[in-house]
Amino acid sequence: MIKNKKSKSLIDTVLKLQDMGLNHGATGNCSCRDGDTYLITPSGIETKNLSEDKVIRMDFAGNIIDSIGNLKPSSEWRFHQDILSQRKEVGAVIHTHSIYASTFSLFGNELPPFHYMIAVAGGASVRCAPYAMFGTQELSDNIIDALVNRKACLIANHGLIAVGENLMEAFHIAEEIEHLCHLYIEAKKIGEPNLLNKKQMSDVIKRFQTYSQWTKD
Repeated sequence: MIKNKKSKSLIDTVLKLQDMGLNHGATGNCSCRDGDTYLITPSGIETKNLSEDKVIRMDFAGNIIDSIGNLKPSSEWRFHQDILSQRKEVGAVIHTHSIYASTFSLFGNELPPFHYMIAVAGGASVRCAPYAMFGTQELSDNIIDALVNRKACLIANHGLIAVGENLMEAFHIAEEIEHLCHLYIEAKKIGEPNLLNKKQMSDVIKRFQTYSQWTKD
């Protein structure tokens, strides 16, 4: 694997996800666009053992362009490729098995507008893609549907996906949705949280469109 700025950013992001407790062991995966190809983390390697030379380069026809040894791309490469292919504005995809997002995903429900920061995902809710076997085209199709006009979605009985213009944006969205899932789970222990109405959320979404939160990487 030829090392460059993108491969370094990818590994830095993966390590940060682990440090922040958003992934553990070999769970989760990340990718980023690099010209007319994309870079993705390998399958079955613990995060602590990852390095730039283990990053895999693929084209958008599903072919491995560059990989050392017998390393294979993440088993979830299909949804990474489909998202990057169909969403030209997206430059990075992050998938986590973080505790609170994964816990909430077990119920198969969308995260409702109980807090204005839900708008960070691009809409008035965070949808939950229906369950399908990991690594399948069915799962990828479900995720694509859940991400329409969104920058994040849950995956039923699985975890979380966040996308962004770059890895930094995708990381911050993943971190924020994990925090929101934690808040919602805690709130439900007390009772039913108040939900913001359509106008309130619409106003926040419009404000977010002119409010740049993330530094380009």
